[in-house]
Amino acid sequence: MTFFVKPVAPDRLPDLLRQMPKAELHMHIEGSLEPELIFALAQRNGVTIPYANVEALRSAYAFTNLQSFLDIYYAGASVLRTSQDFYDMAHAYFVKAALDNVVHTELFFDPQTHTARGVSMETVVDGLHRACVDAQKDVGVNASLIMCFLRHLSEEEAFETLEQALPFRDKIIGIGLDSGEIGNPPEKFARVFARCRELGFHLVAHAGEEGPPAYVWTALDVLKVERIDHGVQSSKDAALMQRLAKDRIALTVCPLSNLKLCVFPDLASHNLRQLLDAGLAATVNSDDPAYFGGYVNDNFMQTFAATGLSAQHAYTLGKNSFDASFIDAAAKRRYNDQLTACFEAFS
Repeated sequence: MTFFVKPVAPDRLPDLLRQMPKAELHMHIEGSLEPELIFALAQRNGVTIPYANVEALRSAYAFTNLQSFLDIYYAGASVLRTSQDFYDMAHAYFVKAALDNVVHTELFFDPQTHTARGVSMETVVDGLHRACVDAQKDVGVNASLIMCFLRHLSEEEAFETLEQALPFRDKIIGIGLDSGEIGNPPEKFARVFARCRELGFHLVAHAGEEGPPAYVWTALDVLKVERIDHGVQSSKDAALMQRLAKDRIALTVCPLSNLKLCVFPDLASHNLRQLLDAGLAATVNSDDPAYFGGYVNDNFMQTFAATGLSAQHAYTLGKNSFDASFIDAAAKRRYNDQLTACFEAFS
């Protein structure tokens, strides 16, 4: 049953966006490394980074495409060495998420970024998982982990990463696919995703950010994913839009990321309204917030201000975020009840 939201005055909408409970389903935890924490961890671990200070590093966050971002992203991750480093990084994100009224989050992490530097899978997973456990009792955020394969690497390397992760499979709910999209279509990872499906992992994949709608089709039909991360290029294919709406395949959209990486020339040109009005299960997320200029509430408020989205859209986005999450039906009902109560109290 659709919940019809009473109109909200434009000057009150930002408060509603801030207060509404929400799930964040597209957040790379390495992308939450703020410059201040990068420098603190570099000092703690004796790592030299090629920037003189916090201001110099932050000024380097001028990206022209996905690859120009990834170059700095991987350099920042080099300061992560110990389990405590991964814990501290995740904990810092959870504190910010709680302030944005994120009540559930499913974090992406990229183990190959770290194992390539000699950091063990156990170190990565232990630190992140301990932070997830503590997030519930410390700041009231329910959290789980999705392990991503780097698509610019080979499928054989993805299989090796999967084998390294299997001893910790009880701490990982899903498998994803990220990194440079162009030239690395989803079908490159067909066999390893089939194996992950056999093992019972939830499956997601980045597709249709810079890549074409064809990548979304193959993520769905070859990899058999349950959610599409980004997916904004889907609007270029009418048949794909109908498929996504009919099957209720969620898109984890990241507006400020799209803006920073020049997917859209400005936020007013973003197609989030088009996706929602076509009946797609779109959600709003922050992607790599330390690099892209905002956490999830920043994405909500800036996008709504630029596009004129309404309180009804806000409710739909919130509900989509819970419905698309990998929590059980009872938890979804509980969070959706909280969402509805928030809107009822506000209006």
